[in-house]
Amino acid sequence: MRKLNNARIISSFRKSSYSTQGGNCVEVAATTDGGRAVRDSKDPHGTIHLFTPSEWSIFLSHLRAGKFGG
Repeated sequence: MRKLNNARIISSFRKSSYSTQGGNCVEVAATTDGGRAVRDSKDPHGTIHLFTPSEWSIFLSHLRAGKFGG
């Protein structure tokens, strides 16, 4: 994961359909390098974290495998 650099955000940020109404959500957008930009939905002007395509793929694999608990 890297903080904002040369990769540009090319889509609107969107919340997951799995998000609850409690406000504990992240929003995701596509980037020019095929990766993803992630931000906290409660702070849309705050830090944006960028993931390369391979980092995003690994993150999703771990998420689906339940490696983050919850």
